[in-house]
Amino acid sequence: MTSRSFAEYAGFCPLSAGGSGGAFILGVFMKKTTVICFTNNKGGSGKSTTCANVGYALALEGKKVLIVDADMQLNLTLSFFDEDSVFDMASGPYNLFRVMQGRASLEDCIRETGFDNLSLIPSSTLMSGIEFELFPKLQREFILKKALAGVKESGRFDYILIDAPPTLGTWVVNILVASDKVIIPVEASPWGLFGLANMFEFIGEIRGIAPGLEVLGITVTKVSERKNYFKQTMQTLSESGNYIFENYVRVDVNIEKAQDECKPVIAYSPRSRSAQEFIALAKEIDKKCQ
Repeated sequence: MTSRSFAEYAGFCPLSAGGSGGAFILGVFMKKTTVICFTNNKGGSGKSTTCANVGYALALEGKKVLIVDADMQLNLTLSFFDEDSVFDMASGPYNLFRVMQGRASLEDCIRETGFDNLSLIPSSTLMSGIEFELFPKLQREFILKKALAGVKESGRFDYILIDAPPTLGTWVVNILVASDKVIIPVEASPWGLFGLANMFEFIGEIRGIAPGLEVLGITVTKVSERKNYFKQTMQTLSESGNYIFENYVRVDVNIEKAQDECKPVIAYSPRSRSAQEFIALAKEIDKKCQ
């Protein structure tokens, strides 16, 4: 993929201005809930890790955050719960797959993570069949949006963060339609930009049914500043015309150690370099959403 082709396709998704801060209902100020999707059709981009740590960092800042694991790999759920608990939730009656089947309400699936201000909707290994589940349903592109509506409109949360799987199917269409904004994590590696043009083209097509969808920006992950491809990645992205977050996350062994402990790296090693980088990224995201 050349930088020229990427910039060409990236033109499908120019950034748009942010929305208002809330709405008055019956004379009472209701805070606005912003739904952000973390997505990239290439695996290994750091989506789940970024979603988990940004969510945790926002919660540390006093924001009420709901994170939604929409990937059958369960990595986001594993960022907060031990393996046994994760598989219990994944096979039980209260997870996102059961919501999409119409067998559970989203509200009933909310689980507390044990961290202040941070809740989670677990995924299920049965999400591997979500495309077949959605196919016969009417208005199938809007099912997740409708499921989220009650929680979103309640104003209970400041942010709902969704970790999407690395695909471009009907399920990701659902996730994008349900979202207000998109963040695309990109790995700083020789193959990190592979398929990114297709991701932007796909988002551009989704705007036909979700015209308010905004690409909030691209965040660069797994950075090694000493390697030439980091500079090449940044140069190519800068030519896209889309916003690149100033704060990126470098390679850090503490991230893998935190994953082994089923914790965000900010909780596992708050003074580590990557923890501080995720905190700075979360603050930048929050500022752009205001």
